[in-house]
Amino acid sequence: MKLVRMIGGMVAAATLGMAATPASAQFYFKSKSLAGERVNGSEPGIVGMELPGATREELDAAMVWNLRAALNVAALQCQFEPTLLTLRNYNGILKDHETELAASFATLGKYFRRTNKTVKAGQTAFDQFGTRVYSGYSTVSAQRIFCQTAGDIGEDAIHTPRGQLHDVAARRLRELRNSLTAWGEQQFPYGGYAYTLQNYQPRLPDFANEKCWRKDEWQVRRCGLLGAGIAVASN
Repeated sequence: MKLVRMIGGMVAAATLGMAATPASAQFYFKSKSLAGERVNGSEPGIVGMELPGATREELDAAMVWNLRAALNVAALQCQFEPTLLTLRNYNGILKDHETELAASFATLGKYFRRTNKTVKAGQTAFDQFGTRVYSGYSTVSAQRIFCQTAGDIGEDAIHTPRGQLHDVAARRLRELRNSLTAWGEQQFPYGGYAYTLQNYQPRLPDFANEKCWRKDEWQVRRCGLLGAGIAVASN
């Protein structure tokens, strides 16, 4: 009886542990590897726009704010898949990393005031920066891979010690940017190649080929299925 109870307890603990972490493959058997090199914030496109004359502290702040924006977008757009935990993790990050997020916001505000002629111009530039950053993480065609990536990065961020959110941003912002491109299944690539959804072309009926038609009905045995599409190979 003790052995049965022990096994039951172990199963319950394992179940709870699984429920507390996001699934690793919600959409694909094998997701595209999007990992990229560490960034410092000065690379083109990483923080949304160039920040001429920015200091190391200001670039770190911009990267943190990009990370926050991306996870915020994911919290709003990815609730169709609850196991990604994007909303729960984002709320946890706001609480656990409140001090660093506030400091990043203040640092960015000072940058835009410093690099503009008036306080008003600086605030306008800061607002434009924020709008551009948020809109840069909104995606439709790549929503699944973006949500999956943001879910994993959110889990990383929420387990990062306070004051180290800039390190998560430096390590994983390239990956977030890569996830804005739509990728399909990688475990079973077409013709030995992986392919993106952007290169996936639907197969349309050949109206000129009479052998494919019989009484206005498409002949699957002769000419194959329609709608399944063909993949244009890409490395």
